[in-house]
Amino acid sequence: MCPPRESKGSEEVIRPTRKARRSETSQKASKKERIFTLDTFLATIGEGGKAVVFPKKKAIFLQGVPADAVFYLETGKIKLTVLSKTGQEATIGILNEGSFFGEGSLAGQALRMCSATALTDCTAMRIEKEIMMQALHRKQEFSDQFVAYLLARNIRYEEDLVDQLFNSSEKRLARVLLLLAHFDKEGVPETVVPKISQETLAEMVGTTRSRTSFFMNRFGDLGFIEYNGELKVNSSLLNVVLHD
Repeated sequence: MCPPRESKGSEEVIRPTRKARRSETSQKASKKERIFTLDTFLATIGEGGKAVVFPKKKAIFLQGVPADAVFYLETGKIKLTVLSKTGQEATIGILNEGSFFGEGSLAGQALRMCSATALTDCTAMRIEKEIMMQALHRKQEFSDQFVAYLLARNIRYEEDLVDQLFNSSEKRLARVLLLLAHFDKEGVPETVVPKISQETLAEMVGTTRSRTSFFMNRFGDLGFIEYNGELKVNSSLLNVVLHD
């Protein structure tokens, strides 16, 4: 059966049949249903995953405890730290919402190699190791996103190492502040960053608190940052990183 024709002036317009319109609508709905979202998938993991609330400064896990789960940070920020045998602590990373952490358990890590602590009030999905392994094998889209995240973070760690080896402490501090303000992400940066102590910044940069304080004051005098109860990072701070 041919679709009905409608005359419009000297032109002949072919109108789609009702059946064709229903088919087109059905295809659009089907396509919409196939769109994968990580948050939606994690919410359907079942009893092996549960949402946990961590108040600010609360330890999520400690170095040396059994590594039996993976975490997905839904809201807030956390810091990852390591403690040496002599008691010296170093911050190895600050993670934002949308990050996985504790994934070493999937690679046979029996004990945690670092500690994770909430920098702000946080909500995280705790996923049992076995459940996470099953999810990675069962859902291709989830596996692809997880691998892409790990690769991106590995690149970030390589950049951190190069930064630590070849750049001055002033430039390293500027880079840390820009990363905290999400200047490395697409879209509009979050220029106001959560309150973070100069001790933590010094640990991340690999310098002393006094040097960190000196450079922070210098950045403030030059208008690169503003501090009035909260820390604001301006795009002009990029000049410190880009300048040789």
